[in-house]
Amino acid sequence: MQGSVLYNLGFAAIVCVACAIVVSSSAVALRERQEINQTLDMQRNVLVAAGLAAPGEALEPDEIEARFTPITQVVIDRETGAATGADPTGFDPRAAAADPDTSEAAPPNNAGLQRVADQALVYELRDDGGELDLVVLPVHGLGLWGILYGFVALDADLETIRGLTYYEHKETPGLGGEVDNPRWKSLWDGRKAFGPDGAPAIEVIKGLAGSPADDPYRVDGLAGATMTSRGVTNMLRFWLDEQGFGPYLEALRTRRDG
Repeated sequence: MQGSVLYNLGFAAIVCVACAIVVSSSAVALRERQEINQTLDMQRNVLVAAGLAAPGEALEPDEIEARFTPITQVVIDRETGAATGADPTGFDPRAAAADPDTSEAAPPNNAGLQRVADQALVYELRDDGGELDLVVLPVHGLGLWGILYGFVALDADLETIRGLTYYEHKETPGLGGEVDNPRWKSLWDGRKAFGPDGAPAIEVIKGLAGSPADDPYRVDGLAGATMTSRGVTNMLRFWLDEQGFGPYLEALRTRRDG
């Protein structure tokens, strides 16, 4: 009896070890592919925000890479807006924000942010003469159920919104999850991010907004999703202001007008 028990325990241990080895080996083997897929997904979302790809458009990896090639990734110092010269391919924004050595406590804000990274990764598209065509900025903030992560693109005037897209969120499907709806995303093109005083003025309202020409600072609300709508407003105003990308945008304006 005792021998049978020992045999069963030994057999179970061998099976567990063998399974652990298989799972570990698979994780290691798939890690590179997972990282490649994550990069491609991020690039696709940048393209959607920039208007270089349609929401929901099926793109093969080589097409994503081809469309993304003209875009330059730049790691900037958040407080000064200057490029740091750091390698963008090795920069992890979330890890930087979580590490006390590379981040700081966020100032009081309505976006639900606790810490902000000292550096940020931005995306620039320039013409053949080096003039800025658009810039894509990463934005994130609290919705109803968690943090939404996305991108907002600004035109060369650094005021007009080219597009907004989210690639990760926990919002309720059919309600706050409508941030993924192509129809709602299409409402952002042509809106103005900043008011006449230069402060962020864009907001998601309750109800329907007018056209970009008639109602440039407002976007239709998400029906039944007041908290998500408010979260989008709060995060955009945070990241477009001086505690976010304000210094970087000012540096771009100075370079453009200088």
